[in-house]
Amino acid sequence: MTMKHIFLYGPPGAGKSSVGQVLAERLRWPFVDLDLEIERSAGQAIPQIVEQQGEAGFRNLETETLERAVNESPRVIALGGGALLRHENRMLAENNGKIILLMAEPTTLLERLQSNDRKRPLLAGDLRSRLSALLEMRREHYASFPLRIPVDGKSAQQKARQAQMAAGRHHLSAMGEYDVVMDDVSSLKDFSMENPLIVTDENVAKFHAQPVLDGLSASGLYPKLLTVRAGESYKTLDTVIQLWRGFVEAGLERKSTVIALGGGVIGDLAGFAASTFMRGIDWVGVPTTLLAMVDSSLGGKTGFDLPEGKNLIGSFYPPRFVLIDPHLLETLPGAEFISGMAEVLKYGIISDPELFALCGHGLDWIKANLEEVVQRAVAVKVAIIEEDPYEQGLRASLNLGHTVGHAVELVSHFQLRHGEAVAIGMAAEAKLAERLKVATQGLSEVVAGALSALGLPSEIPRGLPRDELIRAMQMDKKRSKGVVRFALPVEIGRVELLDVTDLESVLEDG
Repeated sequence: MTMKHIFLYGPPGAGKSSVGQVLAERLRWPFVDLDLEIERSAGQAIPQIVEQQGEAGFRNLETETLERAVNESPRVIALGGGALLRHENRMLAENNGKIILLMAEPTTLLERLQSNDRKRPLLAGDLRSRLSALLEMRREHYASFPLRIPVDGKSAQQKARQAQMAAGRHHLSAMGEYDVVMDDVSSLKDFSMENPLIVTDENVAKFHAQPVLDGLSASGLYPKLLTVRAGESYKTLDTVIQLWRGFVEAGLERKSTVIALGGGVIGDLAGFAASTFMRGIDWVGVPTTLLAMVDSSLGGKTGFDLPEGKNLIGSFYPPRFVLIDPHLLETLPGAEFISGMAEVLKYGIISDPELFALCGHGLDWIKANLEEVVQRAVAVKVAIIEEDPYEQGLRASLNLGHTVGHAVELVSHFQLRHGEAVAIGMAAEAKLAERLKVATQGLSEVVAGALSALGLPSEIPRGLPRDELIRAMQMDKKRSKGVVRFALPVEIGRVELLDVTDLESVLEDG
């Protein structure tokens, strides 16, 4: 694919090298400290280079070294504190990746510089006054970079996680090696694929199929298109068979690639069909709904429904990569967007109180800051599935709201959207957590209030038969020996797993 490096920039002492090393390890990328690379190629320390060639000579070496670095495979590159003052260098970085500025308070920078024996020619002399003057001189320069991360009081791991969110890049390795990339859908052409077939549904095809077809064709890939009926009610074995036959008609072989362009239903169906066709061929996820971007496209779950329950047939079969483009949500109907926000709010309840608070700003703010919201939600899910890919423990927390939600969805014959059903499930399970004295009193009101503010329901529709809901919960995949394991909220940012035998109590109103 096209070179897309991550450049870490900022004033001396911001921790670019330490953060870069951790970030590179998380992404499985090489790490380059540009200053050390300059010293290695010049055979001299930077103070000696500056002394003999002056700052201009050093900057020339910096440009030459940067030019070499950007022509290598994707990597994390830590830049010197003034590397992008030269316009040529800034253009090189901006045209070849994302620049993330690490910023800290002067006291933090001073403390770090005092404890570091690395010699910095521009700070020679009285460190405090020289640093203050340098920061003032570069204040407008540093302020001109839009991606900025405050690093005060944070560990290198925390800063690296923030940088990953800002860059929109993750590498998953717990269940197969693949990347999650946040980028424009046009970058799909930059990834290596053979004989691609786009699988989409009739709704998504109206908006996004032709641009993707045109973009891939322009790069010489010439993909084919397979369109199926839209909606959860078509997430069946019949549709899987339609896909298998479509694969044969399209001439797919073992090295071919299936591109799942659509929401969660398309991702699950196309991924499952790919996992079983010729004993498994490559597939790529390009989610087009908020729900799919932050949830179903991540983790490698594929499958289809039976009349008796959702997702009862499936496999773990990770994609080659997932490409997330929040701009695709511009064509998403408002009700579908709101439905997806249930999953975003869920991540806040599970482990990110700050994300929960952001959801409280309202839909207008969320849409204006959509990339940040999607980035945070994706980061939560990636962290959880990396730690527990096969739902042996922590990953089960992602089931918050889903045990009741899946039952409501099924019994309503999918008249409720998935996110709406999960919202109802989260509200019901928060009430259950209070009744079982797992959660503090009042938590269910906080959850219900947050759901209401997003336009999501929080009550089980009265017309749904309780006995059918209980029967549906008894078919839940998380059931074992008659006991259903629930992920119950304890407080905003933490859930606990609890086995429940009395399913009738789950549906109590109070």
